[in-house]
Amino acid sequence: MRAFELKRFGIGNLESSEVGIEGPETGEVRVRFHATSLNYRDLMMIDGIYNPRLRMPIVPLSDGAGEIVEVGEGVTRWKVGDRVMPIFMQGWIDGPIDFGKARTALGGDLDGCLRDFGVFSQEGLVRIPEGYSFEEAATLPCAAVTAYNALFESGNAVSGESVLVQGTGGVSVFATQFAEAAGCHVIGTSSSDDKLSKLGELGAAELINYSEYEDWDKVVLELTERRGVDHVIEVGGAGTMQRSVNSVRLGGHIAVIGVLSGKGSIDPTLILMKALRMHGIFVGSREMFERMVSFIETHSIKPVIDRVFPFDQVPQALRHMESRKHFGKIVIKVS
Repeated sequence: MRAFELKRFGIGNLESSEVGIEGPETGEVRVRFHATSLNYRDLMMIDGIYNPRLRMPIVPLSDGAGEIVEVGEGVTRWKVGDRVMPIFMQGWIDGPIDFGKARTALGGDLDGCLRDFGVFSQEGLVRIPEGYSFEEAATLPCAAVTAYNALFESGNAVSGESVLVQGTGGVSVFATQFAEAAGCHVIGTSSSDDKLSKLGELGAAELINYSEYEDWDKVVLELTERRGVDHVIEVGGAGTMQRSVNSVRLGGHIAVIGVLSGKGSIDPTLILMKALRMHGIFVGSREMFERMVSFIETHSIKPVIDRVFPFDQVPQALRHMESRKHFGKIVIKVS
């Protein structure tokens, strides 16, 4: 079968090769991939930033969607022809995260989805939402589950609350869609007026261009009558954290997800004085994924796909992500 393998760090070192096809053992199924999608984690992994001690060779990319073409003995959850998505961490079915579960992530600890076929435990898959194409489904396992966890599992967001969403990458766009569907008031930020316009079309009620308003946290406070927002989807990291702390209300919630803005410092005084909840979000469990699929179907939510690349243009797709010109998800069509 075809696969892209990483044997040395760097986009230019991805190698397209023919590798052996595994057969499913007891309790396993074989999935034929039709699409996969990119996350910023994948780019960091390939560049050697995410895990400098990554084992190689490895098949990258955590997200994919396809159909089951073979089942092993003892499989009861699935049948041939079922349309499925592998979960991000194959060992995290339910309950809280722990070290063992965290060491089962696709495209890092285990081979990912940038290949024709993959063999998975029957427990490590979730059904594709009704009406979704394979390209749409491939966007969900990492970014969408992360956004869902941040808002509803960690944040317990409810209708009428306010949510500050940073940027227009996959997690942020899903968070905007999910929060709007739940009846939340969304404030979106970006350095691009064009991207802000698209966020507005997805339901963001207030829009802030942070290239024009460097002190965007002050704008957030003005928009909330000095109260602050109930939730922050924090994807910037150290460089934006202090402004997120400034922006959130007393007793509010900050979902810590990304590291896009590099280095910075934070004064913990406000975290204490505002009694904030700051929760690191590391994707989510299979049960969270399944609840998210039901939420998506209830609210008829479709992912925003920036561009679909053919399988032989994986390096170009990664360069497109590297440019940060995309809005929403970048997808690779496998078959």
